[in-house]
Amino acid sequence: MVIRSIAPPIKDPVDFKIVLPPSRQISLSNGVEVYIVEAEAEETVMFNWVFYAGNSYENKNTVAAATNYLLKNGTSRMTAFDIHEHFDFYGAYLNRSAYNETAEITLHCLSKHTDELLPVVAEIISDSVFSEEELSTYKQNSIQRLKVGLQKCDFVASRLIDANLFGERHPYGKYSQIEDYESLKAEDLRAFYKEHYKHGKCVLFIAGKIPPGTLEKVEQYFGTLPLTNHRKADKGPLIAVEPSATRKQRIVNDPQGVQAAIRIGRHFPNRQHPDFQKAIVLNTLFGGFFGSRLMANIREEKGYTYGIYSYMMNHIHQGGLMISTEAGRDVCEATIEEVYREMRDLREEPVDDEELQVTRSYMIGSILGDLEGPFQVMARWKNIVLHGVSEDYFYNGLEIIRKTTALELQELANKYLVPEAFYELTVI
Repeated sequence: MVIRSIAPPIKDPVDFKIVLPPSRQISLSNGVEVYIVEAEAEETVMFNWVFYAGNSYENKNTVAAATNYLLKNGTSRMTAFDIHEHFDFYGAYLNRSAYNETAEITLHCLSKHTDELLPVVAEIISDSVFSEEELSTYKQNSIQRLKVGLQKCDFVASRLIDANLFGERHPYGKYSQIEDYESLKAEDLRAFYKEHYKHGKCVLFIAGKIPPGTLEKVEQYFGTLPLTNHRKADKGPLIAVEPSATRKQRIVNDPQGVQAAIRIGRHFPNRQHPDFQKAIVLNTLFGGFFGSRLMANIREEKGYTYGIYSYMMNHIHQGGLMISTEAGRDVCEATIEEVYREMRDLREEPVDDEELQVTRSYMIGSILGDLEGPFQVMARWKNIVLHGVSEDYFYNGLEIIRKTTALELQELANKYLVPEAFYELTVI
């Protein structure tokens, strides 16, 4: 019996036992792996097809993104309007997205409508046509969005800092120009589609309430396509990093602007490196959440910005550590000085127990939130699969959060939070 007059005991999140719900794996006849997380709570399901079709594989700038975007804009049997109407009729959402190494097609729908929707996705993967009319519209819209974006300091800063870190020819550093869109041709997209989608390397993630017979339908519609196992993918060519020779840049994008976009970044090992998971703890404390040191100093105490964050770049080959904020034009240099001051403090003084415990509790609490539903659980499994690590990586990360000491964080700060390693960019 619950006694309402007595408060329940308070348990620190760090002490919670956290278990990653299991993922079941099967393989289709063509070798494509399927990862499945089942849940009975809601009548919804997600299908996520991941292809190795990011911009690492393109021979011409913007082809990967354009191909991915136009996948649902027409097949031999259905027009773009027909496809959009079909998914809207069943209350479904079909999204596309392209990244550096991978590109995706994601379907969210009610579980009872999978029979009507999966055949159309299979048709998109096997029979997209990339008409001249749809490409022309895409080019016009993309050029207009780019022109608008180039007027914004934060947009320009985000493009240029990546180019400074990795080089403009590197998949992580290159960015689109108006002439790139103007030079796009339908045959470029069809060739890329044929190689990387129709005959591409693919992995499928399914999460949610999966109706009986669904996996047989997945085999029927996708196991017979000329797709191959994603583990045969080369993960994109290992293009040499060619960083800018200039470590600090100040760019005037809007002479009348009152706000500056600030980006401070450095190269960092990817998640295969033994320092990576400990560095996540250091980054969280430094600038990874609202209670971080950067927030407490630069937002709360100084009032220079509405928000400032640092984050780890989640690339497969090379990684990075980035600090990002927008601040008043008159205080942008002072903001940069305070960022380096916080780095210095972490190098020179160990964090106290209370601050470290708050950071641990936040991180564990975030993980608990991330495991709340099947889609979030699948996101964890997807990260494990695509980065080529094991389930142990998840549990090792939990132990690192719980047990990393202040001294270990100080050693990491002295190794990685050194101003000389950072590229600095301000766009006004």
